[in-house]
Amino acid sequence: MSAREAALLTLAAMERQKAWSNGHLKKVLRDEGLDRRDAALATRLCFGVLQNKLLLDFYLQHFSTMKLSKMESKVLANLRLGLYQMLFLTRIPPNAAVSEAVELTKKHCKNPRAAGMVNGILRNITRHLDELPAIHAESPEAYLSLLYSHPQWLVEAFRRRLSPQETEELLRWDNSEPPVTVQVNTCRCTVSQVIASLEAEGVTAEKHPWLPDCLILTGTGDLAQRTAYQEGMLYAQDPAAKLAVLAAGLTPGQKVLDVCAAPGGKSFAAAMVMGDQGEICSCDLHSHKKVLIEAGAARLGLTSITARVADGKTFRPAWEGAFETVIADVPCSGLGVLRKKPEIRYKNPQEIAGLPQIQKEILDNASRYVAPGGVLLYSTCTLLEEENEAVAAAFLAGHPDFSLEAFTLPGPIGTVEGGQCTLWPQQTGTDGFFIARLRRGAKGEET
Repeated sequence: MSAREAALLTLAAMERQKAWSNGHLKKVLRDEGLDRRDAALATRLCFGVLQNKLLLDFYLQHFSTMKLSKMESKVLANLRLGLYQMLFLTRIPPNAAVSEAVELTKKHCKNPRAAGMVNGILRNITRHLDELPAIHAESPEAYLSLLYSHPQWLVEAFRRRLSPQETEELLRWDNSEPPVTVQVNTCRCTVSQVIASLEAEGVTAEKHPWLPDCLILTGTGDLAQRTAYQEGMLYAQDPAAKLAVLAAGLTPGQKVLDVCAAPGGKSFAAAMVMGDQGEICSCDLHSHKKVLIEAGAARLGLTSITARVADGKTFRPAWEGAFETVIADVPCSGLGVLRKKPEIRYKNPQEIAGLPQIQKEILDNASRYVAPGGVLLYSTCTLLEEENEAVAAAFLAGHPDFSLEAFTLPGPIGTVEGGQCTLWPQQTGTDGFFIARLRRGAKGEET
């Protein structure tokens, strides 16, 4: 199976099921056994189509007499793939992209006339690549929505917080290709040892420009198959998630609670910051995710982590005031990681409207587990104010014994005097994240 065929089947399944998930792609790649190069191309094709779907559909509809919504899912996926290759993968000749689209249509589509339609639409577009229809929109936000394939409500939300230039830079960032970033397991090996192991298997590893013990990888293929991964020398994690843990100011020997931990990245980072000395209670609502945390900790050789099944909203009296640091990286809309999960942008905003209430309930409950004088670290991987600053403000209004506390992070972030910050991807080169460090006053004392 070719990379393009794997991408076609993945995108068609997503379109048919109206479920946009990277899991579809991983399953196809695993089932078909594509080699490293073809798997990388299939991934790029899927991500590229998802990142540019609204723009691709705008052009396709202009050249099609049939409504796209009436097309068979595999026909539509084929058209999107062909056009994406023509517009964004310039090393692939347009005629070659058209020919492959036609052949795959013949192979996979039910209607015998579908191949002719695909050929006609894409051939027509090839003749007009230098004069594609202009985007006419009633507002700058509507124009950016179509140009960068972000729903207009989301563009408007970003625009309320950023300048026009910064908004466009963020949208462009969301549509770029994400690198593979890993954190070195400093409890087991050195950065140099990890680089040597990866490079011996043909993987290029570069040190992150400003985050210690972080590497940027290219040519990894399936990371889980690399020796360094199997021997627990590293784990995949974006710099932003590591920064959230660093903001907590952990020290060896502490008792730490990670209330929404799966798949365990922040607990792993905490254990390494603490030199694997102390106790980390790593929780998730689902038992199968507890197994993931345990497996990850075992692979990394981390003995300070104990995984538990626990609901972040349900109070456990035995934990009251028992932890010096509580990390609450709560469920969120995920709009800070669109570069890695492009399908998230197409969620109905009503689906995420109830998240702030859930976040408040988790934060309220988690605060009861913080020992007097301890730290509550609140974080999300989204960029919406209602899930970030508004939740922190509501929490502080109802908990006078907590207050925001300054923290310092490496690189361009530096010292955050106000105790909370948003990591904007186009500024920091990381995932989009919100971090708030909250200190609880001594017993019986308001901060």
